[in-house]
Amino acid sequence: MTSPSPSPSPSSSPAPAPAPSQSQLPSQTPNPSFRFPREYHFPAFFTPQPNLTTHHAQLTKWSSLILSYTKHHRLFKLSLSSASESDLFTNRRISRRLALADIRQVIDFMRKDGRAEYAGSDKTKDGDFVYVYWKKPDEWAALLEAYVQDTAQKGSVLTLYELTDGEGTRGTELHGMDNEVLLKALNILVKRGKAQIFGSEDSLGVKFF
Repeated sequence: MTSPSPSPSPSSSPAPAPAPSQSQLPSQTPNPSFRFPREYHFPAFFTPQPNLTTHHAQLTKWSSLILSYTKHHRLFKLSLSSASESDLFTNRRISRRLALADIRQVIDFMRKDGRAEYAGSDKTKDGDFVYVYWKKPDEWAALLEAYVQDTAQKGSVLTLYELTDGEGTRGTELHGMDNEVLLKALNILVKRGKAQIFGSEDSLGVKFF
């Protein structure tokens, strides 16, 4: 695999508050606060293995790395083309990069386990933006339900802003949550008869039962 050509570093994403674009990745410079697994430092990790058993293990390790990395940086959505240039998929110390086609293969592997989903109307493997579920929507739904129960807000109407950026959720995992992922979780509660969504697209509120 050829050494990647240098490219400008994107702006760093603030943490824990969400960045304007929650698909933006941290700088290409390795972040010392995130510990990469030992496999990340082996050149072979960046080359698809021909043996099926070994390749499955490789996909599993890449999936685990992506989930750990996005959880650490509170990233809910990735642009695969941008991510391919970041330190997530490019190890400049050993001059190795996971090719975009191989990244898509890892994403397809994660989709089968419900850990990734292509965003927008284009849900094919040719899409660029991908939701990464280090918590699945049903896990977020359980957290929402627990938060409402613990704060005695059943019967109340809360705005999406209150749930993701309000003072009430500060210090919880809900704070800074991506709105689209929030809506996926809320719709699970709606289907279970435990919530109802009100309002227009720009001013949605939700009542919990």
